[in-house]
Amino acid sequence: MTQARNVLGGELETCCTSPMTGFYRDGQCSTGAGDVGSHVVCAEMTEEFLAFTQSAGNDLSTPVPTYNFPGLKPGDRWCLCASRWKEALDAGVAPPVVLSATHALAVEYVSLDELKQHGLDPS
Repeated sequence: MTQARNVLGGELETCCTSPMTGFYRDGQCSTGAGDVGSHVVCAEMTEEFLAFTQSAGNDLSTPVPTYNFPGLKPGDRWCLCASRWKEALDAGVAPPVVLSATHALAVEYVSLDELKQHGLDPS
């Protein structure tokens, strides 16, 4: 199996394991055939983004014990759907991105330059 790549061309790094994120709940923003939302952008949550995504119908703040989901708070890192990150960008509330943990396929939804403008990684 080939190692997944990040948007910078390196190996995809872990986004977060507490809370455990990723479509596969393995801490990485990996993707595959079943991931129709393309959860490939590793983002650090902000108050503004959490309010935005809740108003758009995806409440990431409220815990859902049934799915072992703790609810997110500012500062938590989470693998977001690339299209939702792009919507947040267009609305002026895009959360910061961990480029080394953002899957290479994210550039099918948003430009590398836009991701870098919101990057947390040291240059």
